[in-house]
Amino acid sequence: MIFSNSEINKRLEGFRFRLSSANSINWGRLAPQIVYYYAAYEEMVTAREIRRGQKINICVPTGNFGNILAAYYAIQSGLPVSKLVCASNINNVLSDFIRTGVYDRRREFYKTESPSMDILISSNLERLLFELVGRKAGLVSDWMRQLSAEGWYQIPGDALVRLQSLFYGGFADPSETSRAIREVYQNHHYLIDPHTAVAYSVLEKYREETGDRTPTILAATASPFKFNQAVLEALGRDTRNLDEFSMLDELSAFTGQPVPAKLAELRSLPELHRGVCEKEEMAKTLYEFLRVSEK
Repeated sequence: MIFSNSEINKRLEGFRFRLSSANSINWGRLAPQIVYYYAAYEEMVTAREIRRGQKINICVPTGNFGNILAAYYAIQSGLPVSKLVCASNINNVLSDFIRTGVYDRRREFYKTESPSMDILISSNLERLLFELVGRKAGLVSDWMRQLSAEGWYQIPGDALVRLQSLFYGGFADPSETSRAIREVYQNHHYLIDPHTAVAYSVLEKYREETGDRTPTILAATASPFKFNQAVLEALGRDTRNLDEFSMLDELSAFTGQPVPAKLAELRSLPELHRGVCEKEEMAKTLYEFLRVSEK
């Protein structure tokens, strides 16, 4: 709402302020993500899991389509990849889109244990569409206007063919996510967070559906300690009557892994921000924070 409001942005420019974002709509977030797919590929070569030049697959847990878009740009700049596996949680608007060519946000929204994927409008998908249709900006703009006004749009058949030639879409529900956390820990003694577990589950489905056993980079996107309750419960631990810090300690004790230092130190740090505002009050709150007048 704020970023696209021309009146607010014009007013802020008068005070020499310009809003930006630290999430994946910012190129400053996407650029380093491109690099680490190359780094992961080089690690696979060094470990002799693949030979240089051999194609791989990449599986990414996806909400706003930023991380997997970085993988797409890595391919465009030369990384040898056969398939991008786009993994969604039960908010599966992206997997439906990849399978049908219809993007439809008119559906129930779920709050899940993988909150970074709880999204029904994936901002970075617009950038991929731009490439799929030969950089015809007007066509993409028309789809975005239709999405805003009607809640859906459909891409033409030739664009869908190009999409499906590179992307596979799948999703994992909460029970499948929990099972993935448990199975990975039991079978590999490797602890994953719910977002990574979604990707693991979808990759298993992709392999079962297609028989494709191409070596694959699976993007692990967060520390499991940030989602201690979901991870503990997936491992069969009782979290009743435990606060956040007690759950950190419990997860560490159960797995033998240390609590990340920055999370551990939070218990001794003061709370700095307590303000909460409704969506309708965002502009007013922003002006107050920046100490500029509303008019």
